[in-house]
Amino acid sequence: MAFIDYYKILEVDKKATEAEIKKAYRKMARKYHPDLNPNDKEAERKFKEINEANEVLSHTENRKKYDDYGENWQHAAEFEKSKQQQQYHRGGQQDGFGGGGDDFSDFFESMSGGRSSGNGSRRSAQFKGQDFNAELHLDLIDVYTTHKRTLTINGKNIRITIPAGVENGQQIKISGQGGDGTGDGPKGDLYITFNIENHTNFKLDKHNLYSSVTLDLYTAILGGDITADTFDGKVKLTVKPGTQNGTKVKLKGKGFPVYKKEGEFGDLYITYQVQIPTNITEKEKELFTELAKLKTS
Repeated sequence: MAFIDYYKILEVDKKATEAEIKKAYRKMARKYHPDLNPNDKEAERKFKEINEANEVLSHTENRKKYDDYGENWQHAAEFEKSKQQQQYHRGGQQDGFGGGGDDFSDFFESMSGGRSSGNGSRRSAQFKGQDFNAELHLDLIDVYTTHKRTLTINGKNIRITIPAGVENGQQIKISGQGGDGTGDGPKGDLYITFNIENHTNFKLDKHNLYSSVTLDLYTAILGGDITADTFDGKVKLTVKPGTQNGTKVKLKGKGFPVYKKEGEFGDLYITYQVQIPTNITEKEKELFTELAKLKTS
């Protein structure tokens, strides 16, 4: 595997902070994004490199492995294990238990092309490919129903199903959609983190939705029928006479879908906000005055 300088790709110094790396990635990703460079193979290749570099350098643990082991950073754990095995075997040889005198582990042999077996063939190490991480930005209304969407990851189109009710910050794994494995090893996985923004008039708390409805003074006092919005349409509500400001009503099953529980929904809570009339007419003033006198008599 040829060495790839991820710092050079993102045009940052090796001592760059996480914020500087993030800023550099966003700037370059915008510049080389396939949507802005249609049918440009070079931009597509560059965009893939930028994403790969960000996958490594934006992750603290991966960055340390990369700084220590370069192109073999994904196999850092194997290298460390091999070092310990070498130290153990060398110590054993000095004590007369060394056996064949081989100072190198199978892992190092495989990294250099393999070790010959008894029949002359070579054994090669198999390593799982690199896991990819992606962030998907959606609106709350997008995840009210299950739907399919095509993502472009490192220049490759991937069709995924997004279940209804997926939550902000939630991460799902798409098996086998990561980097290619080494030595016929399995492909890595794709981890997608959802960034969900709410541009609706509803507040979401777990699976329950919250909203408010304005009542005119007369409906609040006398009662009546009104129409209120839910997330998937309008419903008719009957307001009881004498309804107070701040009164809450619960609409069972009119909340948000529960993740991977088909047909199960939270509830919708509506708060009534009684609106006091302004700019009343002289006739209305007279009537309110009469009402006030009746109350005090």
